[in-house]
Amino acid sequence: MSKLRHMGFALTAALAIAAAGPAFAQSAQVTLKAADGKDVGTAALSAIPNGVLVTLSVKGLPPGEHAFHVHAVGKCEPPFTTAGGHFNPASKKHGLMVGEGAHAGDMPNLHVPASGELTIEVVNTLVTLEKGKANSVYQPDGTALVIHAGKDDYKSDPAGNAGDRIACGVIQ
Repeated sequence: MSKLRHMGFALTAALAIAAAGPAFAQSAQVTLKAADGKDVGTAALSAIPNGVLVTLSVKGLPPGEHAFHVHAVGKCEPPFTTAGGHFNPASKKHGLMVGEGAHAGDMPNLHVPASGELTIEVVNTLVTLEKGKANSVYQPDGTALVIHAGKDDYKSDPAGNAGDRIACGVIQ
């Protein structure tokens, strides 16, 4: 293959990869804040073959069980109701334990120890980082991660009786 032809092939391949790249984000970042504006944690979202791996690290949260969800709006103004309801592009019922569920934003409860610090990995198979898909966390209004004051009962619609929202961060 001539050098010029090889360079042309390489350039074509690079342009194809660049064109496809924006549609599929490999990762996303979140900074979680409490209602008083204090940073309480971070999350890294990484694309995996069957969904998204969420690596969450929090500090300063009240000990106990707390609901943890993806919410439908990327806006986190205290008391975080601006984040909307759970991310639910398939119009399912709420809850990991219901036959008709779950919302794409439903995830397992967090079990925060007495120290208030927790690092955990959670896989969410109902969302993607691929832009343009109905279940993508990259929606026109954005999406957010929210931690609630109480635990999710995994069955009550629409939010699992999880209580107030105590931390919120926009997925970026």
